[in-house]
Amino acid sequence: MDTIKENLLASYRTHGGINHLDGPNLPSREAVDSLVSDFMHLLFPGFFEGQTLTKEDFDRSLDTCLANLRENLTTEIGKSFACMEKKINETEAEAETVHVLRQLPGIRRILLTDVNAAYIGDPAARSYEEIILAYPCVIAISLYRIAHILYERKIPLLPRMLTEHAHRLTGIDIHPGAKIGSHFFIDHGTGVVIGETTTIGSHVKLYQGVTLGARSFKVDESGKIVKGIKRHPDIEDHVTIYSGATILGGDTRIGANSIVGANVWLMESIPPNSLAYYKGENLRIQTRSKHDRIEEGDGDQQQK
Repeated sequence: MDTIKENLLASYRTHGGINHLDGPNLPSREAVDSLVSDFMHLLFPGFFEGQTLTKEDFDRSLDTCLANLRENLTTEIGKSFACMEKKINETEAEAETVHVLRQLPGIRRILLTDVNAAYIGDPAARSYEEIILAYPCVIAISLYRIAHILYERKIPLLPRMLTEHAHRLTGIDIHPGAKIGSHFFIDHGTGVVIGETTTIGSHVKLYQGVTLGARSFKVDESGKIVKGIKRHPDIEDHVTIYSGATILGGDTRIGANSIVGANVWLMESIPPNSLAYYKGENLRIQTRSKHDRIEEGDGDQQQK
């Protein structure tokens, strides 16, 4: 065992990968789990508690949750900068925390449009309560919307850890850098991937297995991938994308009121009011008429 220990220590010295000895640690999964719990309590009070929430103790529980979140989020934001050249002090970290907490009413407002989109868009949905408690997209989109605020504030690490927490729970992978409008619904959800520079309008519906990804990665003269450029597609308002569809490229745009059928592979833009689908092995893109529709059943599609 002494030999094994010495070999591990030599590995740490040679290859790194150890979390900041003698200094502030980076955020941990356990800490992020706690943040997620508090955020979900505040966004949907009464839905994620282990016991009945009464009117009498509601204000007190709200105070407790906010106080915990203020303290813990401040700590984890500070830790997020441990690996960065630029460090922030506790006052600056707390200011970032307060900024996030001030956004919670607005986040709740847009999340309720997402829940409404799920209720309207899924004939199997029986109530808003069922959607909040049982639909994986609620957790994934909720944590994305919080992480997006942190991402826009240039907080390192923590935004990605929040969305990866949701990815681990739901199979839905939304990068915190994506920009997503209101009334957003992901049906079923497993295997959905939304890249960092994706933009999605309002009233967009995705099914399982949809990828909004990069077509290729530009490299510099030394062969290193160039970061920070537009790589992922734009999806305009009122678009439905069925299961298994793959849409790639930073210059690819899906026009408003379009439908992309199941398993379609797109690396080119389509205009508004389009219907993209396979007939046999051939991809067809045509203008939708008022009679065009796609029958849906758990994400399957058949043109009528």
